Amino acid sequence: MKSIKIVTYNIHRAIGIDRKFAPERIIDILKSLDGDVVLLQEVDEGVPRSNEVNLAEVLAEACGYPYFVLSHNVTLKKGQYGNATLSRFPIQKQSNIDLTIDNKKKRGCQHTTLKISDSQTGKRYLEVFNLHLGLSAKERQKQAGKLFKSKQFSSININQPCIVAGDFNDWRSMLRALFIIGKDFSCATDRTSIRGNEVAIKTYPSFSPRGGLDRIYYRGSMQCLRTTRTKMRIAKLASDHLPVVATFEILDENL
Repeated sequence: MKSIKIVTYNIHRAIGIDRKFAPERIIDILKSLDGDVVLLQEVDEGVPRSNEVNLAEVLAEACGYPYFVLSHNVTLKKGQYGNATLSRFPIQKQSNIDLTIDNKKKRGCQHTTLKISDSQTGKRYLEVFNLHLGLSAKERQKQAGKLFKSKQFSSININQPCIVAGDFNDWRSMLRALFIIGKDFSCATDRTSIRGNEVAIKTYPSFSPRGGLDRIYYRGSMQCLRTTRTKMRIAKLASDHLPVVATFEILDENL
Protein backbone atom coordinates (compact mmCIF):
# COMPACT_ATOMS: atom_id res chain seq x y z
CA MET A 1 0.00 0.00 0.00
CA LYS A 2 1.08 3.57 -0.71
CA SER A 3 -0.05 6.84 0.87
CA ILE A 4 -0.56 9.90 -1.35
CA LYS A 5 -1.61 13.42 -0.37
CA ILE A 6 -3.66 15.37 -2.93
CA VAL A 7 -4.20 19.14 -2.78
CA THR A 8 -6.67 21.12 -4.90
CA TYR A 9 -6.52 24.92 -4.87
CA ASN A 10 -7.93 27.71 -7.01
CA ILE A 11 -5.12 30.22 -6.50
CA HIS A 12 -6.83 33.15 -8.28
CA ARG A 13 -3.62 33.88 -10.21
CA ALA A 14 -1.86 34.39 -6.83
CA ILE A 15 -3.77 37.67 -6.55
CA GLY A 16 -5.25 37.89 -3.08
CA ILE A 17 -8.47 39.48 -1.93
CA ASP A 18 -6.35 42.57 -1.23
CA ARG A 19 -5.72 42.65 -5.03
CA LYS A 20 -1.98 42.16 -4.58
CA PHE A 21 -0.03 39.70 -6.70
CA ALA A 22 1.85 37.77 -4.03
CA PRO A 23 2.96 34.28 -5.11
CA GLU A 24 5.02 34.01 -1.92
CA ARG A 25 1.78 33.58 0.02
CA ILE A 26 0.70 30.68 -2.20
CA ILE A 27 4.20 29.20 -1.84
CA ASP A 28 4.00 29.34 1.97
CA ILE A 29 0.60 27.62 1.91
CA LEU A 30 1.68 24.87 -0.48
CA LYS A 31 4.84 24.20 1.52
CA SER A 32 2.78 23.88 4.68
CA LEU A 33 0.26 21.51 3.07
CA ASP A 34 3.12 19.37 1.71
CA GLY A 35 1.03 17.59 -0.93
CA ASP A 36 2.47 14.90 -3.19
CA VAL A 37 0.24 16.08 -6.04
CA VAL A 38 -1.07 19.65 -6.24
CA LEU A 39 -3.93 20.58 -8.57
CA LEU A 40 -4.17 24.31 -9.23
CA GLN A 41 -6.72 26.39 -11.11
CA GLU A 42 -6.47 29.94 -12.49
CA VAL A 43 -2.73 29.77 -13.15
CA ASP A 44 -1.25 32.52 -15.32
CA GLU A 45 1.52 32.39 -17.88
CA GLY A 46 2.83 35.56 -19.51
CA VAL A 47 0.03 37.78 -18.18
CA PRO A 48 0.87 41.38 -17.11
CA ARG A 49 -1.24 41.18 -13.93
CA SER A 50 1.12 38.45 -12.67
CA ASN A 51 4.37 40.03 -13.91
CA GLU A 52 4.26 37.87 -17.08
CA VAL A 53 5.78 34.89 -15.26
CA ASN A 54 4.99 31.23 -15.77
CA LEU A 55 3.26 30.88 -12.44
CA ALA A 56 3.21 27.08 -12.51
CA GLU A 57 6.97 27.01 -12.98
CA VAL A 58 7.54 29.57 -10.21
CA LEU A 59 5.43 27.60 -7.73
CA ALA A 60 6.87 24.22 -8.69
CA GLU A 61 10.45 25.43 -8.35
CA ALA A 62 9.87 27.26 -5.07
CA CYS A 63 8.01 24.33 -3.50
CA GLY A 64 10.38 21.62 -4.74
CA TYR A 65 8.15 19.80 -7.21
CA PRO A 66 10.30 18.17 -9.90
CA TYR A 67 7.38 17.69 -12.31
CA PHE A 68 4.72 20.13 -13.44
CA VAL A 69 2.47 20.84 -16.42
CA LEU A 70 0.30 23.83 -17.28
CA SER A 71 -2.70 23.62 -19.62
CA HIS A 72 -4.08 26.84 -21.11
CA ASN A 73 -7.83 27.37 -21.18
CA VAL A 74 -8.21 31.13 -21.68
CA THR A 75 -6.14 33.34 -24.00
CA LEU A 76 -5.94 37.02 -23.09
CA LYS A 77 -4.61 40.00 -25.05
CA LYS A 78 -1.26 39.07 -23.58
CA GLY A 79 -0.69 35.69 -21.99
CA GLN A 80 -2.90 32.77 -21.05
CA TYR A 81 -4.19 30.96 -17.99
CA GLY A 82 -5.57 27.58 -17.03
CA ASN A 83 -4.97 24.55 -14.79
CA ALA A 84 -1.63 23.27 -13.51
CA THR A 85 -0.51 20.03 -11.87
CA LEU A 86 2.58 19.92 -9.67
CA SER A 87 3.84 16.46 -8.78
CA ARG A 88 6.51 14.58 -6.90
CA PHE A 89 5.81 11.65 -9.21
CA PRO A 90 6.82 11.48 -12.87
CA ILE A 91 4.14 12.70 -15.26
CA GLN A 92 3.98 10.00 -17.91
CA LYS A 93 1.55 11.82 -20.17
CA GLN A 94 -0.71 14.85 -20.14
CA SER A 95 -3.45 16.40 -22.24
CA ASN A 96 -6.13 19.05 -21.96
CA ILE A 97 -9.82 18.22 -22.43
CA ASP A 98 -11.85 21.13 -23.81
CA LEU A 99 -14.98 21.52 -21.67
CA THR A 100 -16.19 24.74 -23.28
CA ILE A 101 -19.94 24.82 -23.91
CA ASP A 102 -21.25 26.88 -26.86
CA ASN A 103 -20.18 30.52 -26.50
CA LYS A 104 -19.54 30.33 -22.77
CA LYS A 105 -16.19 31.16 -21.20
CA LYS A 106 -13.42 28.72 -22.14
CA ARG A 107 -13.09 25.90 -19.63
CA GLY A 108 -10.93 22.79 -19.49
CA CYS A 109 -9.83 19.70 -17.64
CA GLN A 110 -6.17 18.75 -17.49
CA HIS A 111 -5.53 15.01 -17.55
CA THR A 112 -2.25 13.57 -16.29
CA THR A 113 -1.05 10.02 -15.76
CA LEU A 114 1.36 9.80 -12.83
CA LYS A 115 3.75 6.92 -12.23
CA ILE A 116 3.48 6.52 -8.47
CA SER A 117 5.82 3.54 -8.13
CA ASP A 118 8.03 1.23 -10.13
CA SER A 119 8.80 -2.00 -8.31
CA GLN A 120 9.36 -5.70 -8.95
CA THR A 121 5.59 -6.18 -8.88
CA GLY A 122 5.17 -3.71 -11.74
CA LYS A 123 4.49 -0.05 -12.38
CA ARG A 124 1.61 1.71 -10.66
CA TYR A 125 -0.22 4.68 -12.09
CA LEU A 126 -2.65 7.30 -10.83
CA GLU A 127 -4.99 8.97 -13.32
CA VAL A 128 -5.65 12.60 -12.38
CA PHE A 129 -8.23 15.02 -13.81
CA ASN A 130 -7.82 18.65 -12.77
CA LEU A 131 -10.80 20.76 -13.80
CA HIS A 132 -12.46 24.15 -13.54
CA LEU A 133 -16.16 24.13 -14.41
CA GLY A 134 -18.55 26.88 -15.46
CA LEU A 135 -20.90 29.14 -13.52
CA SER A 136 -24.31 27.78 -14.53
CA ALA A 137 -25.81 24.43 -13.50
CA LYS A 138 -26.75 23.41 -17.07
CA GLU A 139 -23.26 24.29 -18.28
CA ARG A 140 -21.64 22.18 -15.55
CA GLN A 141 -23.85 19.18 -16.31
CA LYS A 142 -22.89 19.34 -19.98
CA GLN A 143 -19.22 19.72 -19.02
CA ALA A 144 -19.40 16.60 -16.85
CA GLY A 145 -20.88 14.77 -19.82
CA LYS A 146 -18.04 15.94 -22.07
CA LEU A 147 -15.52 14.73 -19.50
CA PHE A 148 -17.14 11.31 -19.18
CA LYS A 149 -17.28 10.88 -22.97
CA SER A 150 -13.68 11.95 -23.53
CA LYS A 151 -11.23 9.27 -24.63
CA GLN A 152 -8.98 10.14 -21.70
CA PHE A 153 -11.69 9.32 -19.15
CA SER A 154 -13.66 6.60 -20.91
CA SER A 155 -10.58 4.45 -21.52
CA ILE A 156 -9.76 4.12 -17.79
CA ASN A 157 -10.58 0.83 -16.09
CA ILE A 158 -12.98 1.29 -13.19
CA ASN A 159 -10.47 -0.36 -10.80
CA GLN A 160 -7.64 1.99 -11.78
CA PRO A 161 -6.88 4.61 -9.09
CA CYS A 162 -8.40 7.84 -10.39
CA ILE A 163 -8.89 11.36 -9.05
CA VAL A 164 -11.21 14.06 -10.42
CA ALA A 165 -10.70 17.30 -8.52
CA GLY A 166 -10.70 21.06 -8.84
CA ASP A 167 -13.07 24.00 -8.78
CA PHE A 168 -16.49 22.52 -9.59
CA ASN A 169 -18.45 25.74 -8.90
CA ASP A 170 -21.15 23.31 -7.75
CA TRP A 171 -22.90 25.31 -5.01
CA ARG A 172 -25.87 22.94 -4.65
CA SER A 173 -23.98 19.66 -5.18
CA MET A 174 -25.99 18.89 -8.31
CA LEU A 175 -23.07 16.98 -9.86
CA ARG A 176 -22.63 14.65 -6.88
CA ALA A 177 -25.06 12.02 -8.19
CA LEU A 178 -23.45 12.05 -11.64
CA PHE A 179 -20.10 11.12 -10.13
CA ILE A 180 -21.15 8.89 -7.23
CA ILE A 181 -24.13 7.02 -8.69
CA GLY A 182 -23.38 7.40 -12.37
CA LYS A 183 -19.63 6.73 -12.38
CA ASP A 184 -18.96 4.91 -9.06
CA PHE A 185 -16.86 7.67 -7.51
CA SER A 186 -16.68 8.57 -3.83
CA CYS A 187 -16.27 12.14 -2.62
CA ALA A 188 -13.37 12.88 -0.27
CA THR A 189 -14.61 16.41 0.43
CA ASP A 190 -18.07 15.42 1.73
CA ARG A 191 -19.02 15.51 5.38
CA THR A 192 -22.08 13.94 7.01
CA SER A 193 -24.20 16.59 8.73
CA ILE A 194 -26.21 16.24 11.93
CA ARG A 195 -29.27 15.54 9.78
CA GLY A 196 -27.44 12.67 8.10
CA ASN A 197 -27.06 14.22 4.63
CA GLU A 198 -23.80 14.86 2.81
CA VAL A 199 -22.42 18.40 2.90
CA ALA A 200 -19.32 19.60 1.04
CA ILE A 201 -16.41 21.16 2.93
CA LYS A 202 -16.84 24.92 2.47
CA THR A 203 -14.00 26.69 0.64
CA TYR A 204 -15.46 29.88 -0.88
CA PRO A 205 -15.12 32.76 -0.26
CA SER A 206 -11.88 32.22 1.60
CA PHE A 207 -12.44 34.87 4.29
CA SER A 208 -15.89 33.49 5.24
CA PRO A 209 -16.62 30.22 3.42
CA ARG A 210 -20.24 29.55 2.45
CA GLY A 211 -19.88 27.21 -0.53
CA GLY A 212 -18.09 23.92 -1.12
CA LEU A 213 -16.81 24.66 -4.61
CA ASP A 214 -13.48 22.82 -4.42
CA ARG A 215 -13.92 19.05 -4.41
CA ILE A 216 -12.05 15.78 -4.74
CA TYR A 217 -13.73 12.67 -6.16
CA TYR A 218 -11.91 9.34 -6.27
CA ARG A 219 -12.43 5.85 -7.69
CA GLY A 220 -10.62 2.54 -8.07
CA SER A 221 -8.20 0.71 -5.79
CA MET A 222 -7.78 3.50 -3.26
CA GLN A 223 -9.36 4.69 -0.05
CA CYS A 224 -9.51 8.11 1.59
CA LEU A 225 -7.86 8.30 5.01
CA ARG A 226 -8.63 11.93 5.87
CA THR A 227 -9.53 15.29 4.34
CA THR A 228 -8.93 18.74 5.78
CA ARG A 229 -9.32 22.40 4.90
CA THR A 230 -6.35 24.56 5.75
CA LYS A 231 -6.56 26.66 8.90
CA MET A 232 -3.70 28.96 7.93
CA ARG A 233 -4.68 32.59 8.45
CA ILE A 234 -2.78 33.68 5.36
CA ALA A 235 -5.03 31.46 3.21
CA LYS A 236 -7.97 33.78 3.94
CA LEU A 237 -6.07 36.51 2.09
CA ALA A 238 -3.94 34.73 -0.53
CA SER A 239 -6.86 33.75 -2.83
CA ASP A 240 -10.64 33.90 -2.88
CA HIS A 241 -10.70 30.09 -2.42
CA LEU A 242 -9.31 27.91 0.36
CA PRO A 243 -7.28 24.81 -0.52
CA VAL A 244 -8.34 21.35 0.59
CA VAL A 245 -6.07 18.35 1.07
CA ALA A 246 -6.97 14.66 1.10
CA THR A 247 -4.73 11.73 1.98
CA PHE A 248 -5.33 8.44 0.18
CA GLU A 249 -4.06 4.92 0.43
CA ILE A 250 -3.42 3.18 -2.89
CA LEU A 251 -4.34 -0.45 -2.42
CA ASP A 252 -2.34 -3.41 -3.73
CA GLU A 253 -5.12 -5.32 -5.46
CA ASN A 254 -5.95 -4.80 -9.12
CA LEU A 255 -2.71 -2.90 -9.72
